[in-house]
Amino acid sequence: MAARRPARGRPGASRSGGGRPSSGQPKGAAGRGLRTGSTSSGAPRSRGAGRTGAVKPSSSSDRGDKRGRATALGSSRDKKSDERDDLGGTQIEGRQAVRELLIAGKRRVHEVWVANERDTSDVVEDIVQLARANRVPVVEVSRKKLDYAARSEAPQGVLARADALMPVNFDVLVKRRPGRAPFLVAVDGVTDPGNLGAILRCCDGAGVDGVVLPRHRSVHVTPTTAKASVGACEHVPMALVGGLPTALTKMRELGIWVVGLDDASDKSLFELGDLATEGICLVLGAEGAGLSRLVRERCDVIVSIPMRGRLSSLNVSTAAALATYEVARHRR
Repeated sequence: MAARRPARGRPGASRSGGGRPSSGQPKGAAGRGLRTGSTSSGAPRSRGAGRTGAVKPSSSSDRGDKRGRATALGSSRDKKSDERDDLGGTQIEGRQAVRELLIAGKRRVHEVWVANERDTSDVVEDIVQLARANRVPVVEVSRKKLDYAARSEAPQGVLARADALMPVNFDVLVKRRPGRAPFLVAVDGVTDPGNLGAILRCCDGAGVDGVVLPRHRSVHVTPTTAKASVGACEHVPMALVGGLPTALTKMRELGIWVVGLDDASDKSLFELGDLATEGICLVLGAEGAGLSRLVRERCDVIVSIPMRGRLSSLNVSTAAALATYEVARHRR
């Protein structure tokens, strides 16, 4: 690939032969004081890129998402997420998640279950009124039956069954709009549903335009994801791509800066400066492993979040919160 946008002084290295970075650091990168997509040794260091620390043991929430049993709602076992063209999300659990599902109105809701032994709650009453206003059947069931049907921890006495969430087209997501530079987040191999839900919640709060997810080897929208997102999965556009490295290359060709988070980088997230006001995509690595090699090589800039204590990294959702709001701060 030929050298890319030299007139802008872009800090990405010239690439050829499959997009690998050339040796040496271009003047553009040095001028900005930002690190390009490889370490000074020319190869990724062993500490994970954008790493989120050691993977914690599976919680009951995670195990619940993996049961794969047919629920009392009558739904059949879902296909594996990497075999489907949708994002999942056919079962939504938790009060706020179900409420946002009904408010968003983007997909058909088949029915809402509420436990008849529930605490008095304005949110639950709001859910019942929203469902009836939209002609969605409301079924009162025992708490035991609802908990058995649930696939997340503590469904709060509410769950709903709906059509699957459909992804947006990637080309539409990255398209530039007049007066607004794209602000995107790409997730590289995150497999914890709670982490993905928390990332989506951060993206909604920070005004991210959309999230790019790999079709394979990555969690999509499960009941735990939807509950952790507090309904943000209904509002944040998500695109599925067959290969994240290819998608990042396409973004760069469209003038979108690709910024990877890596705790091994000696360049700080807080040094982005004016770069944050341009078209930008933040790339978050998987729990423990960090950014994959091919994804890392497609990044224009690698930055880290400064750690002042004895630990070397943050959970990926916490890193997402800091990074997205740092970009949002510059774009006000």
